[in-house]
Amino acid sequence: MGHRNIFVVGLNAFNRERLESLRGAENYRFHGVIEPEEVYDTEYFPIEDMLNRAETQLHDFGKPIDAIVGYMDFPVSTMLPILCNRFGLRTTSLESLLKCEHKYWSRLMQREVIGNYIPRFTAFNPFDDDALSRIGAAGLYFPFFVKPIKSSGSRLGFRIDSPEDFVAATARLRDEIGLISEPFNYVLDQANLPATVRDVDGGYCMAEEIIGGWQCTVEGYVYQGEVVSYGIVDSIRYPQVLSFFYYRYPSRLPKHIQNKMRELTSTIMSHIGYDDAAFNVEYFWDEVQNRIWLLEINTRISQSHCDLFEKVDGVSNQQVTVDLALGLLPDMPRRHGEFAVAGKFFYRVFFVDAVVSRVPSDEEVEALQQEFPGTVIALQVEAGIRLSSLPEQDSYSFALAYVWMGADSDEALEENYRRLADRLAFEFEDVIG
Repeated sequence: MGHRNIFVVGLNAFNRERLESLRGAENYRFHGVIEPEEVYDTEYFPIEDMLNRAETQLHDFGKPIDAIVGYMDFPVSTMLPILCNRFGLRTTSLESLLKCEHKYWSRLMQREVIGNYIPRFTAFNPFDDDALSRIGAAGLYFPFFVKPIKSSGSRLGFRIDSPEDFVAATARLRDEIGLISEPFNYVLDQANLPATVRDVDGGYCMAEEIIGGWQCTVEGYVYQGEVVSYGIVDSIRYPQVLSFFYYRYPSRLPKHIQNKMRELTSTIMSHIGYDDAAFNVEYFWDEVQNRIWLLEINTRISQSHCDLFEKVDGVSNQQVTVDLALGLLPDMPRRHGEFAVAGKFFYRVFFVDAVVSRVPSDEEVEALQQEFPGTVIALQVEAGIRLSSLPEQDSYSFALAYVWMGADSDEALEENYRRLADRLAFEFEDVIG
């Protein structure tokens, strides 16, 4: 049998190396479609043009195409069902995907079957001068959280504690929401939407009741209608802020809470009609009230978690995406990795702004990786970069490096990271003017 041709939207060297280590990869050929710089570290998404160029490249390939996959959030996640449909390849439908990614439609679907596990919510137009009073009329009062109907990462998400906070947040939203809303609206135009959803397009935002607690992510997939949750990853934040400190796998949540989250996941993904694709669902467990909240559904595996599964289970969960795209039941091992626990750490600074004047050298990075076996350090900045120019940052900090590590215990994992972080030598200059 010949090699199977798998196209990866935005394929870069980092992901190619992981893909080529998957089970069965000796029988696959991975090809890139759309250059990685068009989907990574950018805020400009000419999605119609990208789709047309991708279609041309795929038509010109001249050999059988067995699968098209991707691991990114917007725009890649929304491009995949459109491309796969054009080439008759497996993935979930565009409508079922949008029932996850369109935050208002997603909440409406969730309310139908798991209404006790979601916050109060309403949609609003950030360009409406009466938006705050309309939010209050919908039963939401300070504090609440606002975010776009479709966002990328944690961008443009704000906690609102006062009218002044809302004014500041909507000013940012008015300036920047178009970067996502315009290409997302193109995707919405390709789908069959109910009127209640079509009227709330990508230019709208969500206001939601504040929820919180122990945050985690259920990684799963649907294969021929069966929902499978194969791992839960904890999301640990820096104290007193919304910024992530690190992701930890496996979860330390109580087993009965993990089981309930899996049950909720199966209920909502079945209700949505999602099929033959990977997903992850983010939850909070409010330990004080003993209450589970569903935060949001993502229509992909998390790239941040790939190395964690490889370290603990023995293979990246990219295996899931590739297997599903080829029509195979995913072949994920369990606890066959080198480490008992693994984490992805976010090395952050909490500046208003600055210019990076020095980053760790290649030699310094390599020395740290050798000192802590299994560690991978990925710098996210270069000397001369102004922090405020970095894309895909949250509203409170800047991530300068990602650090993946494994260890024999949670305590050893955090201690090893602290020792490593103390030696990551970044320097900065104040911004003038």
